Amino acid sequence: MNAASLIAEGRVGSRLWFYTNYHCNLACAYCLTGSSPRAPRRVLDPARILRIADEALDAGFDRFGISGGEPLLNPWLPDLTVELARRAPVVLLTNGTLFTPRMLRRVEPFAGAPVEVQISLDSADPDENDAFRSPDNHRKVVAAIPALVERGVTVRVATTLDRDAPNDLPRLCALHRQLGVDDDHHIVRPIVTRGRAAASGMGIAAGQAELHPELTVTADGAFWSPFGATSRDGRALDTELLLTRQIEPLRRPLDAMVEAVAGLPPGTDAELGIR
Repeated sequence: MNAASLIAEGRVGSRLWFYTNYHCNLACAYCLTGSSPRAPRRVLDPARILRIADEALDAGFDRFGISGGEPLLNPWLPDLTVELARRAPVVLLTNGTLFTPRMLRRVEPFAGAPVEVQISLDSADPDENDAFRSPDNHRKVVAAIPALVERGVTVRVATTLDRDAPNDLPRLCALHRQLGVDDDHHIVRPIVTRGRAAASGMGIAAGQAELHPELTVTADGAFWSPFGATSRDGRALDTELLLTRQIEPLRRPLDAMVEAVAGLPPGTDAELGIR
């Protein structure tokens, strides 16, 4: 058993995730990483990301994900995304609030490239959305999405819901269609009780048994899933889903992932189906 065979069989996700940083211009109520403007940056520099990406391709991965924190706070992020996309398809997760005219010009090379920009939008109602995320978040996102679509950039909308709270998904779906995002590019997922959501008692529990293994690399180490690189205050690291502190060479965390997958009981699969 090796990483390439597990990826080929679908037992390990074929996307390698990078947490480029942990700081953010927002402090969302359910944030997995406890990110905020005050959180330590903990940045993965672009040269290191590209070295690891090249190792990943040799190991059988065929796509990349970029998350944070807010990745676009890194001034080099648009260029890095283009470089990664020359190697394999990329999905970039962002809160969608930093698309100034200058940033829109900087991401124009995403058009026609295998890059998807995934923007969070949790409600069609501005007050409901902003209560979870930040004041004026809804307005900025609703302006950013069509501006990106007009430039030929592929946009996905990600909606994170509290399963115990009422929601109006039909209205939200009508809104994202109006903004130029079709149903195939709308992702709906539950709040997971990790990070800041754990401190406030929101969401549903998700551990190794519930989360599909998707190797995730951060400045703190390598994790079982992008939902594993969590902390409650942006500082104290949760280690439940930590594979290794060492991220280079990539074979070290890959060996740890293979060992962890091999130790799962027969028939075990991710119950939540979160991607």
